[in-house]
Amino acid sequence: MDVFATALPALGDAWGLILQPIVLGYLVLGVVMGLAVGVFPGLGGIAGLSLLLPFMFGMDPILGLALMIGMVAVVPTSDTFASVLMGIPGSSASQATVLDGFPMAKKGEAARALSAAFASSLFGGLVGATFLTMFILVARPIVLAFGLPEMLMITILGLSMVAILAGRIPLKGVAAAGLGLMIGTIGEADAGGSLRMATYDIPYLTDGLKLVIVGLGIFAVPEIVSLLRQDRSIAQGASLGAGWLDGVRDWAANIWLSVRCSIIGVVVGVIPGLGGSVVDWIAYGHSVQTTKDKSNFGKGEVRGVIGPESSNNAKEGGGLVPTLLFGIPGSGSMAIFIGAVALLGSGDIEVGPSMLKDNLDITYSIVWLLALANVVGTILCIAASGGIAKLTTIRFTYLAPFLFMLISFAAFQSGQNFEDLLALFAIGLIGIFLRRFDWSRPAFLIGFVLSNPVEKFTNQAFQIASFRFRKSFGEGMEYVFSPIVIVLIVITVASVILGIRQAKMIMAEGEVQSGSKRAPLVFLLVIMAYLVVALVNANMIPDYNMTDKIIPLVVGCVALFCCVVLLIQMMRRPEGDAIFADKEIAGEDANAPHGLWSTLAWFAGLIAATWVVGFILALIGFLVAFFRIRAGSSWAMTLILTACGIGFMCIMAGALNRDFPPGLLQGMVDLPWPLK
Repeated sequence: MDVFATALPALGDAWGLILQPIVLGYLVLGVVMGLAVGVFPGLGGIAGLSLLLPFMFGMDPILGLALMIGMVAVVPTSDTFASVLMGIPGSSASQATVLDGFPMAKKGEAARALSAAFASSLFGGLVGATFLTMFILVARPIVLAFGLPEMLMITILGLSMVAILAGRIPLKGVAAAGLGLMIGTIGEADAGGSLRMATYDIPYLTDGLKLVIVGLGIFAVPEIVSLLRQDRSIAQGASLGAGWLDGVRDWAANIWLSVRCSIIGVVVGVIPGLGGSVVDWIAYGHSVQTTKDKSNFGKGEVRGVIGPESSNNAKEGGGLVPTLLFGIPGSGSMAIFIGAVALLGSGDIEVGPSMLKDNLDITYSIVWLLALANVVGTILCIAASGGIAKLTTIRFTYLAPFLFMLISFAAFQSGQNFEDLLALFAIGLIGIFLRRFDWSRPAFLIGFVLSNPVEKFTNQAFQIASFRFRKSFGEGMEYVFSPIVIVLIVITVASVILGIRQAKMIMAEGEVQSGSKRAPLVFLLVIMAYLVVALVNANMIPDYNMTDKIIPLVVGCVALFCCVVLLIQMMRRPEGDAIFADKEIAGEDANAPHGLWSTLAWFAGLIAATWVVGFILALIGFLVAFFRIRAGSSWAMTLILTACGIGFMCIMAGALNRDFPPGLLQGMVDLPWPLK
């Protein structure tokens, strides 16, 4: 009863704070800014909050919180536009939405997919806010109960979703996840500092590859290149299909799926460090497992949109639990949020236990602001979805250069190095071939995302468990197999068994025809060669740094074993078998009027020109040449579109206070902004 006696007055005070017109105005402003940031692929909440940081100094706490919460809450809703309309994950939290949302847009059901996603996002956001209200008072012992073994098991549960997304040939899915894990270990190891597949002669590799670059390369580049080769609009027949009411009806018909996935989002969001990268895959896997007819997943199944979208908004409420309770950031955007809160007012508000003790009204204001922001954001998104969905009816040749421009800019922001663009191109090539030969790109991405958590939690849990086992066998077993770990093991095993049984029904890349042995075999041999080199490299790490080599060795051996089995199967099976899937044999890619390499050359040309004359000058040349030669536009149309593209990039870079990639010219001549 003491809990309610404390909480109820604070809840009332919170409503009094946020229902002031000026606070609601700041909230709407934050929502609009969040929409603008979220629509652009690869930017997301971290870039948005970074933009707000300079304005937080000395701002009234409740106004500053309204602005930030408005932005944080709506980014997971607005990033759905890029995922559904362009096949580009708007952020790491909307990668699973691409699998079914983008095929729906291709079928002319963009408005339906968007409205189903927004309704799910609204519901998930409200569930997250409701849970946060309760968690603030009761979650402390729950969060503290998660030790390293529990964190490791949650990470492995995320990896187990690979079983569901493996496709028709499960071994390909496991090998793709293994390849993703191995590429995720590139760079300096956290534990002992050993270099893996990297050298100090190439400093860029020592930091490893960034998630933004891998996400854009694996999903965005292959889809942009494929659509550009076909030279048509995203939605064939230029039909938008049913309006947003159909999508809302779809959500209402699947309300219990939305409830379950929202709870998944809250629970995963509570665990610091996992959050957006994992939650949508777990929710997508659950959506598949609980659907009777699984044959439509990957081809435009609306449940494949509703599940991930419910969870990724709910996780924002969950992510605020460790942030507000302990000052532990649940994600990158929460880390910036903590820093920004310290700047508000006179600087006396501190996120953590003291905030619950001294500023309970402000704590609950955050909860209600989160709920309100979700409502406002969803209304704005649904209102705009019909207009924005018309993007899918524009000839893609007019959109592609702007998308190449945006993903290049977004990739460069991740590390501010020219090598970011080279890495984007290289990972894009991997994505193109994974897509072509029906290797699971989601499995690859899950492997990459979870490579660092798997290694970190494994090493730390192993060291503590070793110490406990030395004291007594019973104490060691009690540490490793806690009740939470046992429950998670049961869920993971059940997920793997169900996933392998159902994987053959789910075609993440859609229907893929099989062809000759040669091309799929060559691609497999290239992957095997990389795995062998990575294994040899890991084995060269000295034994006293065993923690740095154990994960690459184990994962590499498993992935290589899968590849060897695949190789044997390929040698024994006849041509035309499902194992020889190749999109260049039949279908949209095979019948495309433009070739792969000639299309990819445009993107390579933009990167090469950037290296010489810098991004803006290269972009001017790229846009003029592309619109004149590839799109066949008039000079007037070419110059108008080029001016719009350059103007847009300059406005966005200026607002975000970001630089453009420099070239050799900028090193020799001092040029004015934006040319420098």
